[in-house]
Amino acid sequence: MKDPLTLALDWLSEGRSVALAIVVQTWGSAPRPAGSVLCCDDAGEFAGSVSGGCVEVAVIEAAQQTLRTGRAQSLEFGVSDEQAWSVGLACGGSLRVFVTIAQRAVLESLRAARAEARAVVLATALDESGAQRLIGSDAPGEASEVAAAVGAALRTDAAQCLGEGAQAILLVPLNPPQRLIIVGAVHIAEALCAMARIAGHAVTLIDPRSAFLRPALFPGVTLTDRWPQESLPALEVDARCAAVLLTHDPKIDDPALELLLRSPAYYIGALGSRRTHARRLERLAARGFTPAELARIQGPAGLPIGARTPAEIAVSVLAQLTAALRGVAEGVGPR
Repeated sequence: MKDPLTLALDWLSEGRSVALAIVVQTWGSAPRPAGSVLCCDDAGEFAGSVSGGCVEVAVIEAAQQTLRTGRAQSLEFGVSDEQAWSVGLACGGSLRVFVTIAQRAVLESLRAARAEARAVVLATALDESGAQRLIGSDAPGEASEVAAAVGAALRTDAAQCLGEGAQAILLVPLNPPQRLIIVGAVHIAEALCAMARIAGHAVTLIDPRSAFLRPALFPGVTLTDRWPQESLPALEVDARCAAVLLTHDPKIDDPALELLLRSPAYYIGALGSRRTHARRLERLAARGFTPAELARIQGPAGLPIGARTPAEIAVSVLAQLTAALRGVAEGVGPR
């Protein structure tokens, strides 16, 4: 599925006029967070969402008005209890959306940044101009206040609003996708690859047993039949990476774990029974890893939801790594 910013550039390339609606501020339990985008052309075709459904019609009408007048505008909505309930909320609240005209040069620069896996921030002036620009992660030439806000937006993956009134700027982080590295092209991998891609992860699947790597089973996934100790260094595992090991084979999983435990990966999961995991920890301890280091491995991988089928196990694993990604302790809530 293309995101609205990518689709907006495609539409501009087709000669359409396109407006962007961006969520600036929301109620506490909103279905769409600040920074969410809807694109709309002059014929009313749209993609994306700003509210989950309750104010989209009004936003689309405002987007078409902006395309006619050339003036950006800010929209304020008070969402009633009845409207909120219709989109899955328990109570009403408020929603602020900013509508501006899509700017081709900015979106082309964004496409180039994504092709190079560069983190950038989309800065939108919240005045009638609706001027937009991209700011790189190091915020070259920007004031210290802007640079600090850019860093915070990229670090937290959350939009930041800087300043007030006509001087306000909305900073929307556009990080490269979170990456998921899966070792072992087994049945669970089929479901996990598909679910992870829907959740927005870029997925790489490693299995030195080339017969297991059938491209038809893993559409949209990067496949490699090199051993983990050969392929992982080239992947440059960073703090935006999660890894799940599914083979149960120490010859494959252990070398991968040794490399992953020395990386800043935010989640490391390994499938297997408690007895299998205990033996795994013994082998790694003998290789010099400390108890604190070994505690990073989620084993058996996945939340304890009683999963039995490959798809159910994949759900439990994806839920657990999502909790790690969002900084949520299991059963406790946000840290």
